[in-house]
Amino acid sequence: MKILLTTLNSKYIHTALSLRYLHSFCKDTFDNMTIKEYTINHNTDYVLGEIYKGQYDIICFSCYIWNISEILKIVRNLKKVSPRLKIILGGPEVSFDPIDLMEKENAIDYIISGEGEETFKELLDFLINKRGKQNDIKGITYREGNIVIKNADRELMKDLGNIPSPYTEGLEEYKNKIIYYESSRGCPHNCRYCLSSTIKGVRFFPIDRVKRDLSIFLKERVKQVKFVDRTFNVKKSHSLEIMKYIVQNDNGYTNFHFEITADLLDDETLDFLSTVREGLFQFEVGVQTTYDKTMESIDRKVDFKILSQVVKKISSFRNIHLHLDLIAGLPYESFERFKKSFNEVYFLKPEKLQLGFLKLLKGSGIRKDKELYGYIFREEAPYEVLENKYISYKEILKLKMIEEMVEMFYNSHGFQNAIDYIIVNFYEQPADFYHALADFWEEKGYHNISHSKVKLYEILLNFYEENRLDNLDVFREILKFDYLMQGKTSLPNFFLHVELEDFHQRVHAFLHKEENIERYLKKYKGIAVKQIIKKVHFENFKYDIFKIIKNKNERVEERMTTILFDYELDSKVFAKSKYYKVHI
Repeated sequence: MKILLTTLNSKYIHTALSLRYLHSFCKDTFDNMTIKEYTINHNTDYVLGEIYKGQYDIICFSCYIWNISEILKIVRNLKKVSPRLKIILGGPEVSFDPIDLMEKENAIDYIISGEGEETFKELLDFLINKRGKQNDIKGITYREGNIVIKNADRELMKDLGNIPSPYTEGLEEYKNKIIYYESSRGCPHNCRYCLSSTIKGVRFFPIDRVKRDLSIFLKERVKQVKFVDRTFNVKKSHSLEIMKYIVQNDNGYTNFHFEITADLLDDETLDFLSTVREGLFQFEVGVQTTYDKTMESIDRKVDFKILSQVVKKISSFRNIHLHLDLIAGLPYESFERFKKSFNEVYFLKPEKLQLGFLKLLKGSGIRKDKELYGYIFREEAPYEVLENKYISYKEILKLKMIEEMVEMFYNSHGFQNAIDYIIVNFYEQPADFYHALADFWEEKGYHNISHSKVKLYEILLNFYEENRLDNLDVFREILKFDYLMQGKTSLPNFFLHVELEDFHQRVHAFLHKEENIERYLKKYKGIAVKQIIKKVHFENFKYDIFKIIKNKNERVEERMTTILFDYELDSKVFAKSKYYKVHI
């Protein structure tokens, strides 16, 4: 019998680890098994046709909040054109209400709840080899005539080492894609908004198996490995050994992403992290809120003071990309209180600040308490909050616009000095600036169309002008500096281009002097000036930009300054160029 394992990923670069686990666990017993992945951007008619043409006997879909609606459309029509097809659904989105779902959706034959490897293998054995009874298979929901029956839940696997690695047969299919990987399952925390709280305890894959997999990724020079461990550093001996192995075998290219709890990192680990290659590690830290009352209501135990100290320490190393998360819509956190959480996290200056919105996931504790907090949320996936007792839908919409501003103007790292200048001089708190920018954005109708990166610089300049903020000339020059920091490019006409007499001749004369190359551009020694000029840029400014960046609220006088931008960097994790104040 032909078996298909499939799903709709949210992006082309994503890969489904769950399908690969099912395949590796069952392939020695059932050899006619194929993995095919699509994305939510594919037309459902296309996916339906491609699956139908495969003439499969059994199809298993991996279901999540981002794909369940489209998968159900495909499943309904598959059953119409292939009535004998056995359709199995698994994954977190179908694990918590399988009876209700199967009573609504007649095309589904089986649902696997929870951890799927052992259950899937037993179910295939029953369907293909006619072994056993389906009412003895733990973890499934199925039909008997017109009745839907849910069997007992399956116990968690005690030894994760029994799951063969899905990465031993080559990585050709992962070209230009992210590899998702886990070294543990479970989470030590019991956050009521998260499904990880439904599984008690943490289990670890054998460390030797993890190292073997990592050696494959490093040898094949994959671009990124994203660990999906809910708390990677829950067990120091485990996480530190993995990170040390990566450092010892670093190929100078591959990046590793981890979700960590920052307040668990001790001095030994921090000392180690200070030595790693720039760009090797990327840490995601779920802050979610800084309000103690909110943290207590969701059973989250995070010491924000310690977390802040650790984040600042890691930031000082300038080698690890930090991604901090906040969640809007949690209990007791009003619009203004959320802005306070935002400010406290913003001042930590992470490389990325992610504003997420609470989703009342099936099976989560907070969904069970929805009446207690007055939650109104979308009934369809992803079940995102619309409002509650503490925050209105109007305020949620405003936070979504603020999130868009943060994504475009903060997380893009193209406006850093300009935004810092505005906040320091004209706003009490960062959230107040982003709120004002969001209002401006909506009033102008900018949210109705997409914009180029160049247009965003013009919009920020217009925001500054229309709010009649002081020192427009100074701000324009800071914004120009940020723009030129991004790469060698021509200046748009809304920036002032200060041209000195015989400037091009002066630039060539500067680059012909060996002492200048030795001091500023040592890596270009022995290279012809006409080649160097392609890698660098000289620009004149009306003010001493270095002084403004250092003291953003200090009054400055006009002082012509020339800055040399060097765009040829070994690593562009934290900056896209180096810059020097020079005399031409």
